[in-house]
Amino acid sequence: MVPVLLVLLLALILFGAGFALKALWWIAVIVLIVWALGFVIRPTASGGKRGRWYRW
Repeated sequence: MVPVLLVLLLALILFGAGFALKALWWIAVIVLIVWALGFVIRPTASGGKRGRWYRW
């Protein structure tokens, strides 16, 4: 009975880790798209130069 429970626990852990990694990949892709769009649609600063689109 213990080996069966260990295999089920391992499967549950691997499923949870796989889902978390997939969610993190989607979040990383969305952040990358927003970051890339920031370079394209950044506002113009005084003097006609392109300003920074972030505050830090």
